[in-house]
Amino acid sequence: MLRIDRRSLMVTGTLGLGAWSVPGFAQTTNVTAATGFTHSVASGEPASDSMLLWTRYVPADGKPVHLTVELSEQADFTKIAGNGVAITGPWRDWTSKITVDGLKPGTSYFYRFVGPDGSRSPVGRTRTLPTGSQAKAFKAAIFSCSNMPFGYFNAYGHAAARDDLDLAIHLGDYLYEYKTGGYPAPKDTVRSTEPANELVHLADYRIRYASYRSDPDLQALHARLPMIVQWDDHESANDSWEGGAENHQPDEGDWTLRKMAAIQVYREWMPVSDEPWKAYDIGNLATLFRTETRVLARTEQPDIAPLFKAADPVAALKAFRDGPWMDPAATMMGTQQEDWLFHALRRSVAAGQKWQLVGFGTILGETVMPAAALGWVDPNASERAKNYVLAGIQAGKLGLPFNYDNWGGYPAARARFLRAAQATNANLVVISGDSHNGWAFDLKQDGKAAGVEFAGHSVTSPGYEHEVKVDPKTVAAGLVAGNPELKWCDTSHRGYMALTITSEKVSNDWLFVDTIRARSSNAVVGHSTSVARGRNAMA
Repeated sequence: MLRIDRRSLMVTGTLGLGAWSVPGFAQTTNVTAATGFTHSVASGEPASDSMLLWTRYVPADGKPVHLTVELSEQADFTKIAGNGVAITGPWRDWTSKITVDGLKPGTSYFYRFVGPDGSRSPVGRTRTLPTGSQAKAFKAAIFSCSNMPFGYFNAYGHAAARDDLDLAIHLGDYLYEYKTGGYPAPKDTVRSTEPANELVHLADYRIRYASYRSDPDLQALHARLPMIVQWDDHESANDSWEGGAENHQPDEGDWTLRKMAAIQVYREWMPVSDEPWKAYDIGNLATLFRTETRVLARTEQPDIAPLFKAADPVAALKAFRDGPWMDPAATMMGTQQEDWLFHALRRSVAAGQKWQLVGFGTILGETVMPAAALGWVDPNASERAKNYVLAGIQAGKLGLPFNYDNWGGYPAARARFLRAAQATNANLVVISGDSHNGWAFDLKQDGKAAGVEFAGHSVTSPGYEHEVKVDPKTVAAGLVAGNPELKWCDTSHRGYMALTITSEKVSNDWLFVDTIRARSSNAVVGHSTSVARGRNAMA
């Protein structure tokens, strides 16, 4: 059967392993035989007076240990400004998260962990969020889609070397679950990761995180900036939803068990709290909302592939457009999170916050496939890629999107969110990832401005350029011409976004790295745009 999904268009340092076993637990595997502090440090969940601090410590004797963390405003730790202690062991893969409070707002701190033998972790640096009018400007680096085998994490390294950033935000696909040779194919593989098999079980996910977190550029980023993180689909499996995933098959066991393993390991290895969604106040400049739109309540994505086998495909597509596609029960967030977010937007506006920033894993802006897209595809492209474009063109003629795994598959839920933003008079800025390409949208609902969206390109995962061989400017021009909300896009670069918030303006830079096939510190600003407060449309 023809499978109509976004991945159809895009698809065409190895670490030694040692093993250990724990009484009462199945045998698992640990990247390298290293002991002590194995994966540097990280920080996250910033507040004005607290910070979550992360590390991983493996003792030589395999027994649970106490770890201490110290913070100081001085690099030499001559005066300790805060500390905490926690116990870790094999039940959480030797990771440790300690939240330290009593900190000063808008202040940079150095931090380190101390092991039971007196050994010390590498030193990290973090920064609390400001309060009130303390900050006149706030800058965050925004990342998504870092498939390690496709190349090097030069976007992380570039951001880690900057001295003008206050925060890192990762919008998902922090790692990928595929087996070696699955995605990318062998011909596109630049470097390897462990384990070689697809991630299904608890030990699989743990090894993959350990493999990714051994990357020096990712370690540098985590050690330099606090990070607010949320997952998308590849932290579990491609195109995941509440009850399954495109990349989960019956012979891989129960989906719920796989999903819970993925969530557990994510919470072990990432500097994130166990709260599924959360709001962060950045002084009186903005409220940033971390959301969950993937595995806790998402309804299964529509699949229009069967409609092309109907006796009258056009009639079938029209019936889908006017019926199931508009189902108000279909949801990305679930009613509980929708209610939380709508009320949180209202509270933020009432509190006088100048901006409301909402992070989504996938694109909110409307995208349809223009008829000109047929001429973009490489004649030697896979049949799947050609079919994807053909189906997208046919659907686009009827006003249907070409991607149903993002908000395009949930138009009623999208309308509810944008109407809530309009009703609260929010100055809405949506940031999103997932697509591997860069986008800028003026979001509208019921014919009125609702906000803007800055969607980020990937750290390494390939975009349209992987199977589209015409000039990328031709692709971008065609997409912009065929989509009223879309004001700019880029379909050929990798990198990250840098978002700057002031009281009267939010501006965004899309930074392009020069390569991912070798380590490089070079990046340039490929595009910039901004939105003025009160306009909900780009300048």
